[in-house]
Amino acid sequence: MRTGVVGGTLGYRLLRYLGRRAAQGGHRCDRHAYGGRAKVEARFAPQIWSALAGRVVIDFGCGEGAEAIEIARRGARRVIGIDIRPKLLERARAAAEKAGVSDRCVFATQTAERADVLLSIDGFEHYDDPGQVLGCMRRLVDLRGRVFISFGPPWLHPLGGHLFSVFPWAHLIFTEKALIRWRSDFKTDGATRFGEVEGGLNRMTVRRFRSLVDECGCAVEEFVATPIRRLAFLSSGLTREFVTSIVRCRLARPELGPGAR
Repeated sequence: MRTGVVGGTLGYRLLRYLGRRAAQGGHRCDRHAYGGRAKVEARFAPQIWSALAGRVVIDFGCGEGAEAIEIARRGARRVIGIDIRPKLLERARAAAEKAGVSDRCVFATQTAERADVLLSIDGFEHYDDPGQVLGCMRRLVDLRGRVFISFGPPWLHPLGGHLFSVFPWAHLIFTEKALIRWRSDFKTDGATRFGEVEGGLNRMTVRRFRSLVDECGCAVEEFVATPIRRLAFLSSGLTREFVTSIVRCRLARPELGPGAR
């Protein structure tokens, strides 16, 4: 998917100006407020705790382990946090030790153990090969297991460009080249495209994700595109891509099919 029409020196200079104004105004890329609730509960509703209690759970893309630790506190039998970033895993282990749940929280870059439940939160807008990741998730749950996925905002959301959304839909107005040039003023990792920035951005849309889910070989038990609260009245089949805040789904192994227990 191509992005943007404003580029070159003009685009770069506009981004420098707008970026400074956004910083002065306290612009934040984290748009999710959970009202004091745990992130897992906010994304999957309070019923999620009964689905996790007493079970082996994989937190796929666990980061520093906050969600994995909360899941262990809420009664999971064993939690396996998976992430490709060793430094974050070190912090997760230290946090689990401090929280008193290190006896049932394990953090690693991979696992061969199958889980009863696999959770993925805020990962699918970042993976280089999301289709391959879905296949991996399918293999990591047992035959009666479930995969719970939530991510957002998707690419066409007003702030779907994350860091690059210096104002709503800025990432769709400016070219990738101009946005990356602007980012290089304060990031020195040498990224030349969205997929190379820290965490990566794969321009995931609701439609693309649904297609990947349909192709992954799992049975879709639930698929919800939650609209931005203030724009819910505009949500329709035509506008869904632009007003969806969070995408959520629940998948089962195809051997069982939807609704099987």
